[in-house]
Amino acid sequence: MTNSETAVVVKANGYGLGAPSVARVLAKAGARTFFVAAAEEGVILRSTLGPGPKINVFSGHMDGDTDIMRGSNLTPMINSVDQMLRHLETLPAAPFGIQLDSGMNRLGIEPEEWSAVRDIALSQNPTLIMSHLACADEPDHPMNAHQLKSFREMTDGLAVPCSLAATGGALLGPEFHFDMTRPGIGLYGGMPFADAQHVVTLDIPVIQTRKVSQGETVGYGNLWVAKQDSIIATIAAGYADGLIRAMGNGARLYADDIQIPVIGRVSMDLMTVDVSHLHDVPTTLQLLGKHQSVDTVADFAGTIGYEILTSIGTRYARTYIE
Repeated sequence: MTNSETAVVVKANGYGLGAPSVARVLAKAGARTFFVAAAEEGVILRSTLGPGPKINVFSGHMDGDTDIMRGSNLTPMINSVDQMLRHLETLPAAPFGIQLDSGMNRLGIEPEEWSAVRDIALSQNPTLIMSHLACADEPDHPMNAHQLKSFREMTDGLAVPCSLAATGGALLGPEFHFDMTRPGIGLYGGMPFADAQHVVTLDIPVIQTRKVSQGETVGYGNLWVAKQDSIIATIAAGYADGLIRAMGNGARLYADDIQIPVIGRVSMDLMTVDVSHLHDVPTTLQLLGKHQSVDTVADFAGTIGYEILTSIGTRYARTYIE
């Protein structure tokens, strides 16, 4: 989609999927620049990738990070004047990038501060100047144009690579691409990249089935009442595994191509589903896969795909297929 470098974001343990496994596949595909949220994540990534790739840290050079930055050759994205001073004093020869606040008011050096420290920062040869879009998943939102204008005002004419776009920004068009894009959620099958292939398949084991007579209830709070004689399956996943309690009634799984409705309340370790319409109940039912994405499942719970992915629990057995 772009003519610039595509860096990759593997923070939050590769969006919940396992940063080492994800990073190895992305490196094999050609990624040479990686982003993590915190220095500790960078240590894990460096041990996986070896000395070659660049690993950038969004949180910058935090107090106490100096030895980690040095030992794992990490590149902090400096977010404040204090961080810049800390980095230049403790690791004067080490690489660093700069994060500017173009209007999101979350991380980054604000325009007024940037004007004051720009010459000092540029004299130390930063590897990258970046910012982050607040509303990139809404293409017509005026904030996108506002932040693009602000970022250009702070970076035009500078001989330093620049980056503004994550997944949503990359989809906004070439004017947002600059020298590098940094897709995150789009790599993992999530919106706003509507054409993304599904990356995660989640099959949940069926523990047991039972017959429920008309008028009987299922689960905590008696929230589901059988309108007719039914067959109910209990499956081995719940909110302790990242399947948010708010999903409940209205969510669905699949047995091959057949929809299976979730009934009752999602509990800590278990969910119940109505399999009355199946001729045979399979050993597993699919929540994520070819029929529904992380965003479809997120809609069941009134949340976003990011939360579903990063909440996937440690009790799931993970199998990686390249």
